[in-house]
Amino acid sequence: MLTDKVAIVTGASRGIGRCTALALAAQGADLVVSARNLEPLQTLVAEIEAMGRKALAVTADAASTGDAEKLIAAAVETFGQVDILVNNAGITRDGLLLRMKDEDWDAVLDTNLKGAFVLIRATAKLMSKQRSGRIINISSVVGEMGNPGQANYCASKAGLIGLTKSVARELAKRNVTVNAITPGFIETDMTSNLPEKARQELTAQIPLGRLGESEDIAQAVVFLASENAGYITGQVLGVNGGMYM
Repeated sequence: MLTDKVAIVTGASRGIGRCTALALAAQGADLVVSARNLEPLQTLVAEIEAMGRKALAVTADAASTGDAEKLIAAAVETFGQVDILVNNAGITRDGLLLRMKDEDWDAVLDTNLKGAFVLIRATAKLMSKQRSGRIINISSVVGEMGNPGQANYCASKAGLIGLTKSVARELAKRNVTVNAITPGFIETDMTSNLPEKARQELTAQIPLGRLGESEDIAQAVVFLASENAGYITGQVLGVNGGMYM
């Protein structure tokens, strides 16, 4: 149970982030949920409050240092603490390497990697003072194995794994654990539009024979955020149906 814990979840307006926020609330946590658009966050807050938990919506650009600091300040002002940080915000701008524009590279690295860095940096100060905390970074299976047409996305997610391991070593003495989860292909808005042939080809690469659900990732986050994972840090938890072993 996560009673009396306060969690921040970025990219919480839909998909994995939204499901993760609800899963943490179901375990007793209060939530600060963040994304660029306010309306879906307000809907999420209402759902969390209906579960008997407290929640706060904060609009923020994941790549902005100022927004990261604003997000932490809002969490502290409202709840007085931050115990769990889930870096889930991410974007894609796919394209083959030879055609990829600098701005598409920069946008993905800024949001997916720099965004996690600036929020970890802001949160680490608070968690170090508390001498406790859980930081969970949502990377990707393609950050481990690569994927054609996603050089920028794969680089950002691979970088997130390196960031996880480095920060885990720095914060361990403060009793702050830092881990990464690498989802495989998950049923989200992006995958729902796949042509049937492409879906079948993708599924054939997965030993468990199906795409994952957002709930699969959310429950992995709940575990890493719990007291049961207190001796786990600097690790990469693959939740990919066996696609990458």
